[in-house]
Amino acid sequence: MPKQMIINTRTRRVTMAGMDLPCRIGKAGSTPAEQGREGDAKTPLGDYRLRFGLYRADRLPRPKSSLTFRPLRKDDGWCDAPDDPAYNRFIRLPSSVSHENLWRDDGAYDVILVISHNDSPPEPNLGSAVFIHVAQVDDRETLGCVALAPEEMVSVLPQLEMGLRVRII
Repeated sequence: MPKQMIINTRTRRVTMAGMDLPCRIGKAGSTPAEQGREGDAKTPLGDYRLRFGLYRADRLPRPKSSLTFRPLRKDDGWCDAPDDPAYNRFIRLPSSVSHENLWRDDGAYDVILVISHNDSPPEPNLGSAVFIHVAQVDDRETLGCVALAPEEMVSVLPQLEMGLRVRII
């Protein structure tokens, strides 16, 4: 069977390559992707593909993975303005539209795995910036992303590859 990552939102577990790891999901639970809305704090259910990864090179070495990783820059952002042509896309800051700053002090975006949620093409208000990233130190739920503790993220990185199937159930 081809490698895949399965994220179970009911049990809050990620299974992959013989690993079974705890994870955090959206603080408002989960929803079928087509019912998701921008800012609903729900993790979108569905089948996705890993697109690429981002990491903080000032804090971490390049991840040991066959997934393509790019170091983050201080001016990296992600557009979350549904009416903007760059909606749910990587942008450079400063920007006058609503966005997420990817250069964060809290460590959550030290590693970001970008999945194919609402990206081909993005539909306004269907949700943006749904990533797999590092969990907050206080272990809080996310605003719709999936988060793994730092040591768990390190354990999955060698298993990642471009196009890996990510199934969120």
